[in-house]
Amino acid sequence: MTLPVSSDSPLCGPDIFARVRFIMVSPSHPGNVGSAARAIKTMGFHDLHLVAPGDPDVLSHPDAQALASGAGDILEQARIHGSLAEALGSTTLAFALTARARALGPPPCDIREAATQAAAELAQADAQVAIVLGTERSGLSNDDIMLCQQICHIPANPVYSSLNVSQALQLAAWEMRYALLPLTHQARLPDTHGRHDPGADPAGSDRVQALLDHFEQALIAVEFLDPQHPKKLAPRMRQMWTRNRLSIDEVDMLRGLCTAMIRTARRAHSQDPV
Repeated sequence: MTLPVSSDSPLCGPDIFARVRFIMVSPSHPGNVGSAARAIKTMGFHDLHLVAPGDPDVLSHPDAQALASGAGDILEQARIHGSLAEALGSTTLAFALTARARALGPPPCDIREAATQAAAELAQADAQVAIVLGTERSGLSNDDIMLCQQICHIPANPVYSSLNVSQALQLAAWEMRYALLPLTHQARLPDTHGRHDPGADPAGSDRVQALLDHFEQALIAVEFLDPQHPKKLAPRMRQMWTRNRLSIDEVDMLRGLCTAMIRTARRAHSQDPV
């Protein structure tokens, strides 16, 4: 049974990301390695390991460099190993990512459960977690899976569950980041750094009422509203705009639309043959 992790633990913080290792076993396409590097970096990780890649110079391959797209530093730091056992090294909890059900091997879990377990594991001193992915065509072998403590699945479409290896790695990295963020005191949403946009403030009632009057004039100008027989159109329009709590910028934008509607209607009427 894993214990809950306290965000006040001295083991928590940004460095917790450095104790997550992503291992690609026998990758055959350099582009996937580059995409994997980018996926890792965008989620705040940097530890990429390759086991017996098809191209021994994959890290400098033009396709890998191109698809890394700004994550060249991840490729520079990546390590190549001769076996998965060597790549796992001092990791204490390894998840074998696979799409197929396995009759033998460690217990299975889904990727979100794996991320939760990883967060609890990383609360322990010197703990390291690995996410292991197999080759593009056949995935991980049974021998590779037996080196891991858990099998991990991404709950994909059962009719077509095949994911590109770099896409699977991106999903795993995202789930890991989401699980670890509460332990690092980092925000999940972008920070505006205190900048305030006054146009996003709610529009006052006077602004909204002026808009409603203007909008009614525009509807009359384009002959959508007959003032002699308005029925319930005007109050319904007013209710719609009032219910949506418009911002100052939205009111100004709609006022501009009303002005354009009235101007266009007048121009069209002036061009009508007498």
